[in-house]
Amino acid sequence: MENLTDVPAKGLVLTCNLTNHDFIFNVIPLVYSCNFLLGIVGNSMVVAVIYYHLKLKTVANVFVLNLALSDLTFLITLPMWATYTALGYDWPFGDFLCKAVAGLAFFTLYASVFFLTALSIDRYLAIVHPVESRQCRTVAYAWCVCALVWLFAFALSLPMTYIRKTHFIKHANVTVCGLLDTEHKSLLAALSLMKAVFGFLLPLIIILTCYSLIGRALLEAGQIQKSSRTQGDEVLRMLAAAVLSFFLCWAPHQVFNFMEALLMLKQISDCAVVAVIDTAMPFAICIAFFNSCMNPILYGFVGKNFRRSLLKLLRCSSSSSILNHPNLSTKMSTLSYRASETAQSVERKNTTLPREN
Repeated sequence: MENLTDVPAKGLVLTCNLTNHDFIFNVIPLVYSCNFLLGIVGNSMVVAVIYYHLKLKTVANVFVLNLALSDLTFLITLPMWATYTALGYDWPFGDFLCKAVAGLAFFTLYASVFFLTALSIDRYLAIVHPVESRQCRTVAYAWCVCALVWLFAFALSLPMTYIRKTHFIKHANVTVCGLLDTEHKSLLAALSLMKAVFGFLLPLIIILTCYSLIGRALLEAGQIQKSSRTQGDEVLRMLAAAVLSFFLCWAPHQVFNFMEALLMLKQISDCAVVAVIDTAMPFAICIAFFNSCMNPILYGFVGKNFRRSLLKLLRCSSSSSILNHPNLSTKMSTLSYRASETAQSVERKNTTLPREN
């Protein structure tokens, strides 16, 4: 985040001073630690419940499992970032770990967002086109999509891994793990733009489109079949919460990410603005990281049967005594099938009436 100027053989000096707010160095590590604990516990429970009880028999469960794994992989980097911030932006882990941890953070960031998007597309197909999508919505297909997501996320993270490295700040006597804006200037701007497009804007558009179409389909199904309205309302609330959580968690970070790109392109040079970016960015990152804690709640614990399976897992119940309960995605698909069948029966009835006359 720092605006650095290269001074060969003597370390680096800053055109604008490093942010010197002690509350950042105290509060941010605490928030990182809370995110780490909450995220590890929540996502571990999701993995355990899906693996031991719900099983990988549905496309949605495969996507949710991979989403939880990507969040878990991302969360293991938080202790290092917490230590780095607590030491006043002094990186003690060496250049290799600077590259590796930064690359891993970007890798899992992209993977998590892509799995959220894939889950939204799958929910759209399952609810709006339940019959037509049955052939392509298989577990084997889901695993192929997951493999492509991991590969694409890894490819997007490679440039950041390459250019990220440690820099010694001479007058502050600290070693930062960051990006030197006098090197790879155009690449840094391109990476910031790529992060905004692939990591936020495009997924948000897809998610909003899918859930809007799902909401319309569920509302129409509720009008056809009155008994399904309560269940449809529950699903609509969950979908609205998922979209709202994604937007609120990532929007602040993307705003300051765009401002940081302008800083790299020298469109922003005022040290007061730089100070605002350096002060606000850690908090925006914390909010973005919190999405990894929200995912288990929104995509797992919202289902009553998921909670039952979790309680049985915590009680160490034997697998033979556990009944197979449909998860939330199964409920949503069942609702769409019932609506489709009802609509088809109504249509058949309307077409046969004139013949009787």
